[in-house]
Amino acid sequence: MIHLDLVQSPFSWALLLLGVLVFAAQRVLGKPSTKPAPRPFTPRAKHHPEYSEDAYHDIEPLHSLHLASEQPIQLRTFKPKYHLTMALENTTMSELVAMDNTYEARIKLRSDLIRENTHEVLAHRPAAGPAVSEFYAWMMEYLPSRFPTVYTRTPTGILNTVTSLTLPRNTTDTEQALTLLGSNVDTDFLFLLPAPATDASDGPKYSLEGFITCFPSGFSTRSKLGLSLADIHTPVPGYASKLQKPMDRFFASLPVGRIVKRHNWTITTKPDLFVTSGTHIHAGDQVTEGAQDEVDLARTVLRCERQTLHRLPGTKALVFAFKTYTYPIGQVRGEGSGEALAEAIEGLGRGNVPEMTVYKRQVLWAPRVTAFLRGEIDE
Repeated sequence: MIHLDLVQSPFSWALLLLGVLVFAAQRVLGKPSTKPAPRPFTPRAKHHPEYSEDAYHDIEPLHSLHLASEQPIQLRTFKPKYHLTMALENTTMSELVAMDNTYEARIKLRSDLIRENTHEVLAHRPAAGPAVSEFYAWMMEYLPSRFPTVYTRTPTGILNTVTSLTLPRNTTDTEQALTLLGSNVDTDFLFLLPAPATDASDGPKYSLEGFITCFPSGFSTRSKLGLSLADIHTPVPGYASKLQKPMDRFFASLPVGRIVKRHNWTITTKPDLFVTSGTHIHAGDQVTEGAQDEVDLARTVLRCERQTLHRLPGTKALVFAFKTYTYPIGQVRGEGSGEALAEAIEGLGRGNVPEMTVYKRQVLWAPRVTAFLRGEIDE
C-alpha cells in the first residue's frame, strides 16, 4: 500500500519527473527517423507539344456557314506603343482561311487583277512548282471539308457554288494552280523554300519562290521574287537588328503540323486593296518639312492583315498566307475606338523603332487622322 506522505514529498516528485524524462528520451532516440533522405534536384522538363501531319487532315467543318450574313473579322490589334516583334500565336489548320460576306465582291476583284495585272500578282520560279502543286491538292480537300456550303465535291474536283466554276482536284501546271487559288480563295499565298546556308553555323535561309498576292500593301511582290527574308525586309526599319535572326531561326525550325498566326495594322489614305506603292517613305525619298498628305478622311482606312505560316508535309516548303481587311476610320471612331487608335498612331514614334513614323508616312497623314479620330474635326 502506497503511503500518501511519501508521494507528496518533494524528493519523490523529483524522482518521478526524472523517470518520465528518461523514458521519453529513450522512445525518441530509439525510434528510426521517418524523414525521407534528400533527393538531388532535377529540373522539370518543359512540355513540348507534339506536331504531326495529322493536323492537315483534322479539319473542323462549318456546316452552318451562310456567307451573306457572315461579318468580316474585326481586328483591333493596335497598342499605345508600337513595338516591332514577331507576336506569333498558335492556331489550327482549320483557321487557315476566313470567309465572310465580302467574298463574292473580293473574288471578282481578284479575278480581274489576275487577268489585267498578272505580272504583278502572280509569279513563280521553277523550284516552287512541287510545293505549289502539293498545296493546291491539299486545298482541294480542305475547302470542301471546311466550307461545305461554298465548295462541294464533284467526280472531277470541287464546285465553287458562288462562281459556278469547277476546279480540278490536281494540277501540275504551277501557273494554273496559282491562278485558281487566287481567283477562288480570298487569301494571298507566298511560297518560301530554303537556300543553302553560306555559313556552317547558320541554318537555312528562306527565299520567296512563288506567290499569288492580289492585295499587296504598298510594294511590288514581283520585285521580291527570289530574295531572302532579310533582303525582302531591307526597307523595314529595325528589321535587321530586331527580327532578322529570330525570323530566320523560326522559319528554319517550324515543324510540320504547327501553324502560327499574327496580325499587323497601318493607316492608308486610300481604300484600294491592290497597292504596289505610295504607302511608305523609303531612304532617299524627299519629304518637305511640315508637308502633309492630302487626306480624304472619307476614304481613309485602318488596314490590317491576318497572317499565317505553316510548313507543307511533303516538300517541306513554307506557306505564308494573309487576308487583308479594311475598316473606314469613321467606323472606328463610331464604335468608340477612335481615341485608342489615335494613341496607337502617335505611339508609332514611342516604341522600339521610332523610324516607323517616317516609314509608314505617319508624319504626313497623322495630324488630320488623329484629330478626326478624337472628334476634333469631321469629314
